[in-house]
Amino acid sequence: MNKEKAKHRKKEKKGKLRKIIIAVLTLILVISIAYITYYFYNQHKEKQDNQNILDNVEIDTSEVTEETTERMLQVRELQKENEEIIGYIEIEGTNISYPVCQAKDNDYYLTHNYKKEKASTGSIFLDKDFNLTKPSTNYLIYGHRNKQGLMFEDLIKYSKEDFYKEHPTIKFTTATSDDTYEIISAFYSRVYYKSEQNVFRYYYFVNAEAEEEYNEFVNNCKSSSIYDTGKTATYGEQLITLSTCEYSQEDGRFAVVGKKIK
Repeated sequence: MNKEKAKHRKKEKKGKLRKIIIAVLTLILVISIAYITYYFYNQHKEKQDNQNILDNVEIDTSEVTEETTERMLQVRELQKENEEIIGYIEIEGTNISYPVCQAKDNDYYLTHNYKKEKASTGSIFLDKDFNLTKPSTNYLIYGHRNKQGLMFEDLIKYSKEDFYKEHPTIKFTTATSDDTYEIISAFYSRVYYKSEQNVFRYYYFVNAEAEEEYNEFVNNCKSSSIYDTGKTATYGEQLITLSTCEYSQEDGRFAVVGKKIK
């Protein structure tokens, strides 16, 4: 009799344990499904938020003149929503068509969109050290890569010379100027250790204090380039550098450099 009771109790314990395990696994499954749903919802929302941005920017077209373009007016309208928007960047043949922001540090817009909302895609942003009032020598602009093709994902297309030949320019507009930049170089790089010597840290170059510094940067860009564009820049010409991550090496980077067409 005692043996039968012991077996019954043991069976009850196993049954309770089985129920607990099933409940825990069910909870894990529900949480996992909720997380996946939330993740894809956010991804979809961020993609929607970053498509056709300019379609929602209304301007008075009567204000368009030879000196003030439609895109400049749109930048000014965007600045009413966020004063840290400093311009707009576009590259034909890519999904790159975004406001460019600038914060007091280079961290904020890694995790916030141009509306200052939390976003995993972040924003396209200008290096904090660029002085907009002068301006500085080189618009050093950063952006994440994203599997949905957002931000600077399409910048990597410039690793192919054929793509460069078909799309050799970058359009960058501020509230006061609407400019086109011709690409002079595209190259792979990485974030170097402080101990490494005689390496090209392109991500430190924002303003040239002298002609020698400017020429050194341009020469390094040209010698690092994946292919020869046949283009270069001379001291005094405004530069633009677009930088994003590159995954073939640790802390890899990919950069495209252009000069403003007069």
